[in-house]
Amino acid sequence: MTLLEDLLAERNVLMADGGIGTGLFARGLQSGDSPELWNLERPDAVCDLHREFLDAGADILLTNSFGANRFRLALHDRRSQVAELCAAAAALARRAVVGSGRRAIVAGSMGPTGEVLEPVGSCRAEDARDAFAEQAEALVAGGVDLLWVETISSIEELELAVAAAGATGLPVVATMSFDTGGRTMMGVTPERALLAARALPRPPEAFGANCGTGPAGLVAAILAMRAVAGPGEILVAKANCGIPVFDAGAVRYSGTPEVMADYARLARAAGARIIGGCCGTTGAHLRAMREVLDLPVVDPPPDLATIERRLGPLPPRPAGRSGSRVRRRRRASG
Repeated sequence: MTLLEDLLAERNVLMADGGIGTGLFARGLQSGDSPELWNLERPDAVCDLHREFLDAGADILLTNSFGANRFRLALHDRRSQVAELCAAAAALARRAVVGSGRRAIVAGSMGPTGEVLEPVGSCRAEDARDAFAEQAEALVAGGVDLLWVETISSIEELELAVAAAGATGLPVVATMSFDTGGRTMMGVTPERALLAARALPRPPEAFGANCGTGPAGLVAAILAMRAVAGPGEILVAKANCGIPVFDAGAVRYSGTPEVMADYARLARAAGARIIGGCCGTTGAHLRAMREVLDLPVVDPPPDLATIERRLGPLPPRPAGRSGSRVRRRRRASG
């Protein structure tokens, strides 16, 4: 039995952590900087953020390695440091878990390449696959418990990332981001995403949604996945903390601890068994979510009207959409 299976059997619902980027910005990271470089330059700050999440009750820590692949690091002239940065990311999360005295999972975060695959874009599939494999192997060498592929927009990139992660032999969790009209930037619906993940040669141990346009849209995506989920499939919800707004020269998120607690309650009712926060989510938000997730009462699955009434309006869903010419965004503000 893997640690993920063991903890799910013990606790039924696990809480993942919050926004890495948000936490590092609060500690001095500047816009445009690479958060992953802090694994070497400001390791104590990264470890302190992990401790904040653990103290709030997180069962799963994602490593500070979202953009630690050769494509993203090339933007900072650090393409050759994938192995070093990933190993440091894993070590810092592990240090925080050991210091906490709690049983918690260290999950190796793997974000998208930031490129668009051929034939729509210029990135060759084999180059993306090699980048994912390099990152996955480095995180495994650093000592993670599982690999966590996140914020993916296309089925093709999902296939490459999950295959590369799965080849290491560790369990894999994967999430896609449904941020425009209930679809990914490449036009994939939640239902199609789950069916595609299930059809992979080695499906992820858990699958779901992260980031997006806020808690309402995220819960709606989980509800859509629930409709096609099979027995025993584990759904993952990791929503942004409300909507980003520009205030006094900085980006902040509109979600309060009360909103995120209600999101956690609805996400569990919609069928998610791993629930956390993404961009904007702090330890204070997680603490409120933990209190709700520790309650024994589970609500009936919500309908879309209930989601909107409690979490705010859902994003409009256009009749047709193609995201083929939209370049992926770097979720640095997470």
